[in-house]
Amino acid sequence: MRKAAFFLSVIIAISAVLFSGCSYSMRSLAYEKSTKIYIKPFENKVDLNIREEYSDRNPYRLYRPGMETKITDAVINRFLLDGYLKVVSSEAQADLVLKGELTNYEKQPLRYNEATKDVEEYRANIIVNMTLIDLKKDKAVWTENGFVGYTEFALVGPKAISEDAAINDAIGDLARRVVERTVEDW
Repeated sequence: MRKAAFFLSVIIAISAVLFSGCSYSMRSLAYEKSTKIYIKPFENKVDLNIREEYSDRNPYRLYRPGMETKITDAVINRFLLDGYLKVVSSEAQADLVLKGELTNYEKQPLRYNEATKDVEEYRANIIVNMTLIDLKKDKAVWTENGFVGYTEFALVGPKAISEDAAINDAIGDLARRVVERTVEDW
């Protein structure tokens, strides 16, 4: 009889803890699930006027034609994959508008061959400025300047990839970070 009473009290205690309403969620409470977002096409604002000499601390400013279009497409696709905010095709349909501009693409050397002094590994950084605007309140929710998506890529060895593949990886990283910044808004 005592064992049954003890067993019953343990089950009741565990049930109380499990069903008490305390939980953890990875979803945002910042916006309703029905919130609609319009992703304005990213603009190219890369300034290719080189005013300073190249160094590891000051890498060349680079630009690949169409990079801002790839960024826009990747951000839209990432929002569609996430599914929390509904992507719409015009600003008139939206509750939120994400505006962005590509400000830089950098290729930073990370590792050199000691014998030849050739670069063996780079970090590709894609840098944007962004603003999320709430159209209902007619104000900026947040602004991020110098927001970076990056990847590291080797030129030699079994993990070597092309610079184009690395740029696509960096754009994917940037898109993931943009969606996290917008949706999670911790």
